[in-house]
Amino acid sequence: MLENIRIVLVNTYHPGNIGAAARAMKNMGLSRLYLVNPKDYPSEEAIRRASSALDVLDNAVVVDNLRDALEGCALVTGTTARLRSVQWPQVDSRECGELLFNESGQHEVALVFGRERTGLFNEELEQCQYLVNIPTHEAYSSLNVASAVQVLSYEIFMASRQGEQQAAPVIKDKRDRPATADQLNGMYDHFYEAMNEVDFFGARNAEHVMRRVRCLFSKARMTFREVQIMRGFLSYAQGRRGPHKGE
Repeated sequence: MLENIRIVLVNTYHPGNIGAAARAMKNMGLSRLYLVNPKDYPSEEAIRRASSALDVLDNAVVVDNLRDALEGCALVTGTTARLRSVQWPQVDSRECGELLFNESGQHEVALVFGRERTGLFNEELEQCQYLVNIPTHEAYSSLNVASAVQVLSYEIFMASRQGEQQAAPVIKDKRDRPATADQLNGMYDHFYEAMNEVDFFGARNAEHVMRRVRCLFSKARMTFREVQIMRGFLSYAQGRRGPHKGE
């Protein structure tokens, strides 16, 4: 189910990296490329670097923000070269490939890569359930974004060659399926709104509090039904007596 795997490049500066990433994907059987607000695209340089992967470029989806790129995805893994003060669940390169491939048999998944110089910002990493770091030699740890795409695409491909996805029970009621990124973002927005209304933040740093809220629920891998319950509770706390119907 490699068709259910999205490779997402955020705010890529050099168009050649987009083309090289497309080629890396094609080498490993991946085809769904999402570009979040690229600096220079479409570009002749991207076409030249793509070589025989022009079909990946032609079908690339260009969006304005990461939320749009992740809509419908029930698992999001973000790449990072730095440790954060709030620790998200982390996997290594091999675990990342296995995780994405196995879950792609059940729903849409995404692997997100950041900017060439600064990677993903904290608020973008907060939209991921897992973080992955590619180990490198300590003398030079900087890895080109297209090279990073190649490494992790290879791990996904190798996971696909190990055999069929791990068996998973068929979930007939969509409310019991893992919540998608857009459903979770709706819940987080609702949390912020409700906490703000009751003046919960006070002197606290709202950004830091919400980061920890996201971290807490990211570890839980919530279902859509659980998101509905939480949003129903928040609505009730806000004085809205009717149940939250969700999406």
